This record gives sequence, C-alpha cells and structure tokens, in this order.
Amino acid sequence: MTISAIRKKLKTYVDGVDDKKVKALYTLLQDEIEDSDGFSLSEEHLRILDKEHALHLSGQTKSYSWEDAKEIIRYNPLLAKL
Repeated sequence: MTISAIRKKLKTYVDGVDDKKVKALYTLLQDEIEDSDGFSLSEEHLRILDKEHALHLSGQTKSYSWEDAKEIIRYNPLLAKL
C-alpha cells in the first residue's frame, strides 16, 4: 500500500471515529504534531526533488553555491523583482 493510500485511509478513519479514539491518537502523536512547522511536500514534489537530485549527482545538471545563486538573482532584473 502506498503512503498516499495509507494517508487517505487514516484521514477517513479519523473523520469517522469516536472522540475518545481521536484524543488517544492525538496524545500519541502530540509531541510530533506540536513540533511540526506545518510544512510538508507532496509525493509528487518529493519525486521531482529525487529526480533533480539524481541528475545533480550524475553531473547532468549544473549546481550553484548559495553565493553564486544570490549573485545570479541580484543581477537578473526579472528575478530581482520576485
């Protein structure tokens, strides 16, 4: 079963389960929920990043240091407005 399918099943379960079980699940995961910044990537975004990472490691794409990237953005009028 894919992670996406598991997430859907869990969401469906939590939506229909009694309050006592919802509270128990929350208590079990409370520390992780409260420490989370709310940011997560979809499976599609993770696949894109994995693909780009593989291309980078194989030398098929060019990469830039943070300093180089800032210079490129700073001196490109279209990017500087973003």
